[in-house]
Amino acid sequence: MKILAVADRVTPALLEPVHGGPCFSDIDLIISCGDLPPEYLTGLKARFDLPLLYVLGNHDLRYTSSPPKGCQHIDRQIVKMLGLRIVGFSGSRWYNGNINQYTEKEMSIFIQRLRLRLWLSGGIDLVITHAPPRHIHDAEDRCHKGFKSYRALIDRYKPAYFVHGHIHNLFAHDSHRITTVNTTRVINSYGSYILEI
Repeated sequence: MKILAVADRVTPALLEPVHGGPCFSDIDLIISCGDLPPEYLTGLKARFDLPLLYVLGNHDLRYTSSPPKGCQHIDRQIVKMLGLRIVGFSGSRWYNGNINQYTEKEMSIFIQRLRLRLWLSGGIDLVITHAPPRHIHDAEDRCHKGFKSYRALIDRYKPAYFVHGHIHNLFAHDSHRITTVNTTRVINSYGSYILEI
């Protein structure tokens, strides 16, 4: 199974028909980790004609008035798709009071409210967020600190994959996007990344 993960930066080539370049015809699912124009997600949905799941980033201000067509918002929801149990969390750490910003306590409460559903689902395979876990790919400024509660989620539920955005990096090699925490692969999806499961 292949999952196309996108976040933070529009990649126009993904919207173009493929002519001899990298083949995306075997992609099974698209996930967005936030801070992308809703029109871009609509375009990806139309281009690939696949399920597209998304969470919101701290700069996603137009999604209420212009939601991406045919895409599924999964903030604080557990969905089952293609045999995967997937949970999503929108937003970043609180830093100036705008939308999609949360304190550590708020994010911890959001996760606690899902505990029964996480137990009933038998666990989780894939976590989709905008912000990273604390001390994994994050930074020290108020905006880009990760959530400690995400690290606790990883330790408790041991998802196979945790895919986030928010941290802008250019990677010389895709392996530099990935940090393994216990048995969980934490992946920065800045721009685009193909996750093979």
